[in-house]
Amino acid sequence: MTSMEGVVQGTDMDNHAATKQHQQQIYNTGKPNLKENDSQVLTKKISRHSDKDTTTKGKYTLNDFQILRTLGTGSFGRVHLTRSVHNGRFYAMKVLKKERVVNMKQVEHTNDERKMLKLSQHPFIIRMWGTFQDCHNLFMIMDYIEGGELFSLLRKSQRFPTPVAKFYAAEVFLAIEYLHNLDIIYRDLKPENILLDKNGHIKLTDFGFAKEVTDVTYTLCGTPDYIAPEVVATKPYNKSVDWWSFGILIFEMLTGYTPFYDPTPMKTYENILNGTITYPDYLPPDILDLLQKLIVKDLTQRLGNLQGGSDDVKNHPWFKEVIWERLLSRDIETPYEPPITSGIGDTSQFDRYPEDKDLDYGISDVADPYGELFQDF
Repeated sequence: MTSMEGVVQGTDMDNHAATKQHQQQIYNTGKPNLKENDSQVLTKKISRHSDKDTTTKGKYTLNDFQILRTLGTGSFGRVHLTRSVHNGRFYAMKVLKKERVVNMKQVEHTNDERKMLKLSQHPFIIRMWGTFQDCHNLFMIMDYIEGGELFSLLRKSQRFPTPVAKFYAAEVFLAIEYLHNLDIIYRDLKPENILLDKNGHIKLTDFGFAKEVTDVTYTLCGTPDYIAPEVVATKPYNKSVDWWSFGILIFEMLTGYTPFYDPTPMKTYENILNGTITYPDYLPPDILDLLQKLIVKDLTQRLGNLQGGSDDVKNHPWFKEVIWERLLSRDIETPYEPPITSGIGDTSQFDRYPEDKDLDYGISDVADPYGELFQDF
């Protein structure tokens, strides 16, 4: 099993954060999660972004970058630390093998990821600079976020003090609120998909399951511990699934484990559908109130899905001392600054992976049976 494949490991709440094998390392090149149900055909709604430029191809080629080392591996390929031969800056190059994407029925998700990243410009969301392809691979060029995953920090800490959890939750909230205002559902919120920049601010990454949805969708996808019950039950759902996952994320940051975890994914789904949570005694009343209003099966009661929308979450008493304008401008001191040297391509916060000596990158003189499926790359 690679570091990005399989289901969550661990057997109890004391060692869960330390032993959990995260499926999707860094900028995520693998989806060990549930796949798209291709039989679901939805009525296509007119995109509110149809007048926006979502072009990402034609700006870069492989020759523009020097590949330095692997940052993560997965089912579809790997992520490399690269350096621009023009400006000397470091970038993350996500490489997906077309054949594997097609065989695992992830074409739509992959194309959606490219488009959603292009549309998203926010201080707490990773920036994608461009894409290109060759006969075998798809390439995505993104900022290199050198501080590592929030998951790694949580694993070392076991659980976060309330002010620390609140800081990260507030920054994640602003990213999710922004995406929802663009009619984008994220659908894979978890500590593994939250990176820390050099100053300790968050960057939401991995948009492999992000999708523009103007009303509802039916796709069964996500990571078991964080999936909302309406998704598990294959019911139509909307942005409310992100608020459920937001609640799970806060719970995990404060306790070190997820509330419905079981070593067997099917049992995890049963726990989610059952909806019974045992909250630790040390959680204060205000956070208990917030979690019970986010991790609730009844969509008519789930915070974020009510008439007040995301403002109901933002205005909850647990967030009362957050100065949202200063937070958005990154004008609030972070609780943790990663121990890295900026500007040199420091990779100390990422695991080492065996390098592939036989990379098939840059090949353009052979047949490409999948090129037409990824025309916007």
